[in-house]
Amino acid sequence: MWGRELSHIEHRILIVDDDADLCQLLKEYLATGGFVVETAPDGEIGVEEAVSGRYSLVVLDVVLPDLPQFEALRRIRAVSRVPILMLSGQGADIDRIVGLEIGADDYMSKPFNPRELLARIRAILRRVDGDHYQPGDGRHLLVGDLELVPGTRSVVCRHRRVELTSVEFEILEILLRHAGQVVSRDELVRDALGRRLASHDRSVDVHVSSLRRKLGPRQDDLERIQTIRNAGYLYTADQ
Repeated sequence: MWGRELSHIEHRILIVDDDADLCQLLKEYLATGGFVVETAPDGEIGVEEAVSGRYSLVVLDVVLPDLPQFEALRRIRAVSRVPILMLSGQGADIDRIVGLEIGADDYMSKPFNPRELLARIRAILRRVDGDHYQPGDGRHLLVGDLELVPGTRSVVCRHRRVELTSVEFEILEILLRHAGQVVSRDELVRDALGRRLASHDRSVDVHVSSLRRKLGPRQDDLERIQTIRNAGYLYTADQ
């Protein structure tokens, strides 16, 4: 069973959605992958459970009956870094962008193929478990005024601790290990998100935008992460 390949740790998934039929379907389907799955029917219960520390990942519907859109995500992210995969029946790009900017690790539109959801969950958990992307020897990275420590998954920028989502951390680590070199969007999606880059997929661009906002400018006012047109992104190395 591939669920055991993820880690020796038992992964517990929380699904927050008011669609009882969908919850039951996903609970049964994800159980075949070796996951322990629990559900919450509304936002208040979902938030309370999500921040309890009992879950490896949360599958969270954007629209819940008792809370404004994205409110549950905001509340969870205010106190927890638990990985979150958002679901929405609204396919508008703005919903994806807002969800990712608030702190979702990934985003899927309804209706979706349960196999893809399973693959997305597996990719996120591999990142968190630390066995998906291992480009270096695990020692800390120091580029200019920014230090990243893979072992503790911590980032310090200009003597200030910076809180990142799991995806943001992976993207930053990749860029730092290739500081001064262009990394293509295809590579970032493959190595940080664990999938192929699809047409019109702007997820990685939203994550990079969030990184820029959280890290701020360099002391010399150079842009930390440069967009290289038709090529990808580059973390500016010291001259």
